[in-house]
Amino acid sequence: MPSLSLNNIIAALTTIIIFTNYSEAQIADTLITDSLAVMDSLVSTEGKNKRFDVDAVIYANSSDSLTFSINEKKMFLFGKGELKYKQTDLTSDRIYIDFNDNSLDAFAKIDSSDSAKTQLVDFPILSEDGEVYEGSSLQYNFKTKRGFISMAKNKETEKRYEGDKVKKVDNNTYFIEDGLYTTCENDTPHTYFTASKMKVIQKDKIIARWIFMHVGGVPFPIPLPFAVFPNKTGRRSGMIIPSYGSTADRGEYFRNFGYFLALSDYYDLTLTGDYYTQGGYGLRGRGRYKKRYEFNGNINGGISRVTLGEKEDPTHSDRFSWNLNVYHHHDITPTMKFDANLQFLSSKYLEDNSRRLNDLLKQDIVSNATLVKRWEESGNSITINYNRNQNLQTGSTVETLPSLNFNMSQKYPFKKEGSTRKNQEWYEYIGFTYNNQFKNELKKTRLNSDEDFVRDDRLGAQHNLNLNASPRLGFFNITPAISYSEKWYDKKLKREYVFDYEDSTGVHYERVEKMKKDFGFVRTFDFRLSASTKIYGMAQPQILGISAFRHTVSPSISYSFRPDFSKPFWGYYEEIFNPSTGLTESYDKYGRGIFGGASSGESQSINLSIGNIFEIKTMKDPTDTTSAEQKIQLLNLDLSTGYNFAADSLRLQDLRITYRTQIGNLFSFNGSSSYSFYDYFEVGEGQTLSSRDYDKFLISAGKGLLRLKNFNINISATLAGSKSSSDTKRVGKQNAEDDENIENQRSDYIELFEESKPDFSIPWNLSLNYNYNYNKNNVFNPLESSNIGLNLSLSLTEAWRVTFRSNYDFIEEKFNAPQITVYRDLHCWEMNFIWNPIGLYRGFRLEIRIKAPELQDIKVTKTKDIFSGF
Repeated sequence: MPSLSLNNIIAALTTIIIFTNYSEAQIADTLITDSLAVMDSLVSTEGKNKRFDVDAVIYANSSDSLTFSINEKKMFLFGKGELKYKQTDLTSDRIYIDFNDNSLDAFAKIDSSDSAKTQLVDFPILSEDGEVYEGSSLQYNFKTKRGFISMAKNKETEKRYEGDKVKKVDNNTYFIEDGLYTTCENDTPHTYFTASKMKVIQKDKIIARWIFMHVGGVPFPIPLPFAVFPNKTGRRSGMIIPSYGSTADRGEYFRNFGYFLALSDYYDLTLTGDYYTQGGYGLRGRGRYKKRYEFNGNINGGISRVTLGEKEDPTHSDRFSWNLNVYHHHDITPTMKFDANLQFLSSKYLEDNSRRLNDLLKQDIVSNATLVKRWEESGNSITINYNRNQNLQTGSTVETLPSLNFNMSQKYPFKKEGSTRKNQEWYEYIGFTYNNQFKNELKKTRLNSDEDFVRDDRLGAQHNLNLNASPRLGFFNITPAISYSEKWYDKKLKREYVFDYEDSTGVHYERVEKMKKDFGFVRTFDFRLSASTKIYGMAQPQILGISAFRHTVSPSISYSFRPDFSKPFWGYYEEIFNPSTGLTESYDKYGRGIFGGASSGESQSINLSIGNIFEIKTMKDPTDTTSAEQKIQLLNLDLSTGYNFAADSLRLQDLRITYRTQIGNLFSFNGSSSYSFYDYFEVGEGQTLSSRDYDKFLISAGKGLLRLKNFNINISATLAGSKSSSDTKRVGKQNAEDDENIENQRSDYIELFEESKPDFSIPWNLSLNYNYNYNKNNVFNPLESSNIGLNLSLSLTEAWRVTFRSNYDFIEEKFNAPQITVYRDLHCWEMNFIWNPIGLYRGFRLEIRIKAPELQDIKVTKTKDIFSGF
């Protein structure tokens, strides 16, 4: 054995340190003896300072044998061998390693149970930096990380590629001969793409030329000259594939074509556009941004021009519309937060650019921006808000800019430090709260789109101070309270009658009102005194699984007083002579103020309310040691009425009853009704016939004690089949954003449809919502409504899901906006069918597409009516 060869080998062993871990391995005793003996004598010589190509530990093991040839500097692993070097892991039936050039060869073996001797087992499987490759044979250089794989295939999450021959040229680049790419999980995929040559750039893209698409093993006859497939999860820049077709009113179209720019990990940009051959077009853009734990949001907008008919046609129209949406959420500090949800758009934008029912039925657009600051130690807070409400039918807008609200939490100025409720003096219960509001409102209103806008600006501030105490006398809570309100305005109403015209019937006058600049105050106050307690009733039947029953009664009585601020003493009302009637009228000078004016008429009333809560407690299951008692609330029943001593008539207020109950998330029942104690008389005749209460009790007229005036109930139920614990399948897998970014996933009109993926682990679910309302304020013309909403979803099989949504009006005896959706899981494909069978927005949309997100633009779509062109 030449010494030079030994020196090199032993030095390499000293540097590399080969660890072997094997079972049933057979290694020649002479090999180990010679290696260790020579190592002792040479480890401190030239091998100590020698640098070698292999610079990390190599771990090797095998189930049959592991042999190392020192002379040839080669290692042989037989029988399910495994080799680990840095981030590279190789398993195979046979592995041959040559340390002279840092190369290895790996081979599968013939399956001994196969009589034809054509089936292979224990394939070489190479795992490197999260990528896994498999083939019949493999040649690899673990230093340069270059290699060649025969009959290779690679499988990643939800996609894979393979080929007859794969050559690795660097860490990230592979060349594949006769390659295949698919997102189907089957060993024999339903849909795949083949190409004679493919280039794979890891975590980037797959480039191929002359690509054939195969569906069910049948190739599409016309190949693509080249294609680029994404090979990276998450956001990435790329083209947005458009939809195309034709509509009867806009002609041929090319819609939603654009580009997505993943500018960084923190923001991206989407640009899309539409084109119609009859002259219409649309442009849209959306920018999103996010910084975790601090802020996120998006800004999107668009313009569109819709041209209908020829210029010479009398029905020709050419209209321009636009929209701008801004969403932003910002946690500035733990005690300061800013939220904005702003929408600005022209009246026809949704009608021209959206086919979502919710958008088409929308009448008002509401925008809000709010800055909130809290002081935790004091409990005080301040809110600055911007609000805008736009009516899409008339174009009317109401803007509040700004609205400022300051709240001071309850303070007890006389409370001694360390005192408790048991040892407090009466004056320590005295507390106060303070609230301040400032608003500036800009109104631009009209009744229809043909009229001019009427503008009205209002500005004001309001201060509210509430002084109260809550001492306890025995079993009663006594709460006296005084509320003071002060409103500041820069305008007041001026009303007068001016000459209009004169005819044979006499002189006619017109009432003219205008707002006059004049700073003024409106100061009002009221006094309240209330007493409340609780009474408990208990029973322990110990039957039918019920261990206890409890009835809680919460009676409350209160007295309130508010003076008549319309009297001349206060100066808030002004009198004016009406020459048409010869009477003097009184009006509130500040009644049109943003916080209202001063109330008229004295109020001195007693209000009575009785609350009832019915509850049960269930028994423990004696056969189950883990069971526990449960408290269930059966019913909440509240009654209230009042008596106003200062009213000139109808002093006894209506009796109001509310009731509600809920059983988990399965069943909910809510209702209310009101009853009058007074009789009524007729007013008007024919279609104007109505009823009006007068100061005579029903019981005095022999008509009973109470008369129903209003009754309404709401019943909702949600039922679902048991969720399968073994079925973890979720159809339509897609890369979702973080849960905390859900509020950022707002409708921006760039995507055409929002389709929720069904959960097949729930076999069925049913939601019912019933509403009934009966209004008999006018005895001769009562109003009644009764409707039920239904949402039923069924998983007919593991691949079919059907959903039916509708609302049925029992009074009109018709369905409102029914919709049927059908989802079919086609393994690597999916089918969506939406059908609106009747109504103004009837139509259907059928789409079959590849399920993988990166290939969802490969689809077949058929639409009609409302869905056409979208």
